[in-house]
Amino acid sequence: MPPVERVLAVGAHPDDLEILCAGTLAKFAQNGVQVVMAVATDGSAGHMVIQPDELAQIRRAEAERSAALIGAEFLWLGFTDELLFEDIPTRLRFVDMVRAARPDLILTHAPDDYHPDHRVVSRLVFDASFLSGVPHVKTTLPAHPGVQALYYYDVLTGINFVPTEYVDISGTYETKRAMLACHDSQLTWLKQHDNTDILEFMTVMSRSRGLQCGVTHAEGFRPELGWGRPRPYRVLP
Repeated sequence: MPPVERVLAVGAHPDDLEILCAGTLAKFAQNGVQVVMAVATDGSAGHMVIQPDELAQIRRAEAERSAALIGAEFLWLGFTDELLFEDIPTRLRFVDMVRAARPDLILTHAPDDYHPDHRVVSRLVFDASFLSGVPHVKTTLPAHPGVQALYYYDVLTGINFVPTEYVDISGTYETKRAMLACHDSQLTWLKQHDNTDILEFMTVMSRSRGLQCGVTHAEGFRPELGWGRPRPYRVLP
């Protein structure tokens, strides 16, 4: 089967990938696959005390540190947190992101996720990945041929998300935890705002998905089945 050589994971906020699919990204990296981690918004709304401009810089640095733990390429789109909308400039920016990453496989939010930014990112990634191979859609980068396989990763607490494929991350769980721990500003914010220990939250989620498929820790996914997306072979590690 054709190998997956490059994977693009797109999250709405600077800690989404770590919570929802970092174990899989770490496993890809272990297998020699080049991982690209892209963050759509600047995370500037995610604190009770730190002001937005300063927070955006902090959260970018946290996300960069996380990506570096697995040797991932890092793309920062920098849209304003909580104010992401679909329009022509935004769509073209996402097209450019896909063209920069040159992926064989894309992972992103589920279309019916709970957060408005997550939903918008899901739709933008779907549209942009389709258009990234169309030469007459002009951006700063040349077209990336083909339509990429697209998988949706889990949602927070798994509500209304039924995985059809699982990845055993028992061997990369500690890396996933270290990546999430890079987001120190959010460890504080989520305790203040939601009374949530996000490290424990992530552990419970990965253990729950692990119980479903018979391993210690797992992450759940489902594929986009629209024409041109499915592959006759497994693309997840």
